[in-house]
Amino acid sequence: DLEQDIAGLLRKYNKNVILTVNKVDNPQRLIQANEFYGMGFQNVCFISAISGSGTGELLEEIIKFIDAPAAPSTDGLPRLAILGQPNVGKSSLVNMLVGEERNIVTDIAGTTRDSLHSHYKLFQKEFIIIDTAGIRKKAKVNEDLEFYSVIRAVKSLDEADVCILMIDAQTSVEKQDLAILSMAEKKRKGVVLAINKWDLVKKETNTMKQMEEDIRRKVAPFKDVPVVFTSVKEKQRVFKVVELALQVHDNRKRVVDEKELNEKMLKSIEQFPHPSVRGQFLQIKKITQVPASSPTFIFEVNFPNDVRDSYRQFLDNKLRAHFNFTGVPLNIFFRKK
Repeated sequence: DLEQDIAGLLRKYNKNVILTVNKVDNPQRLIQANEFYGMGFQNVCFISAISGSGTGELLEEIIKFIDAPAAPSTDGLPRLAILGQPNVGKSSLVNMLVGEERNIVTDIAGTTRDSLHSHYKLFQKEFIIIDTAGIRKKAKVNEDLEFYSVIRAVKSLDEADVCILMIDAQTSVEKQDLAILSMAEKKRKGVVLAINKWDLVKKETNTMKQMEEDIRRKVAPFKDVPVVFTSVKEKQRVFKVVELALQVHDNRKRVVDEKELNEKMLKSIEQFPHPSVRGQFLQIKKITQVPASSPTFIFEVNFPNDVRDSYRQFLDNKLRAHFNFTGVPLNIFFRKK
């Protein structure tokens, strides 16, 4: 029959063959499928494409026959994830930076399905850049493939150090952009806002300044974040985006000298003390930065559970004023002294 003819043809070429039997989706069919061993192939896999059963074993068999060159180590390199809504120019940015068409670029939203990693090493800069599928509202994700692509995009944020959030300058910051920003902040990732398609915006004297003020108002309280207006198509301020992202990466790794930290922060606290609570004054005597993936500070205070959120924000602002933590969410904890 046809299968035997194809098998005979494959044997002539002396190639590695994996016989894959589909629709094996129950124990009865698995028993029946054993007859395919009679075709004489060493590697036989039973799968069910509709349920995914057996596909993992098939991939493992395929990998055995792939001689991939050893990839250079990328441990310790900054990892920049490009996130945003569909069709804001994420793939165009990656293609421009790496100098090749790694990603398909069209005007159709949702073209990028997988998260693609590119190793950039030019002009004395080296980092990993991750392009992701566009993240849109759940109600608008109506394809299974796109649904899983969005999940992979969200997971890409977990392995990134800095998120470059690309926003369409024609629509400015939308609700979904704020949701992505909030997700990056909760995961304690560095953030750069890249406002793309700036060439398509009708400009007046203070258009850029007014739009930046509007953006910072919308992203409050996380306002200490770099904002750069760019046009990937016109190659306008593209490398500025990268420079800011690498600076944010350095900010995220910053360790402050403990003596300098206490001198500057305790002086600010002395000038603006916490309001009294139940007739008791809150006293902060020492601040310590502890090792963590993002800057983390512990304030020793006599009543840690009574510190108000507004004063926590005050301390956050002062840390940023004294030390450069632009684009980086800060962790602030209070401990009884």
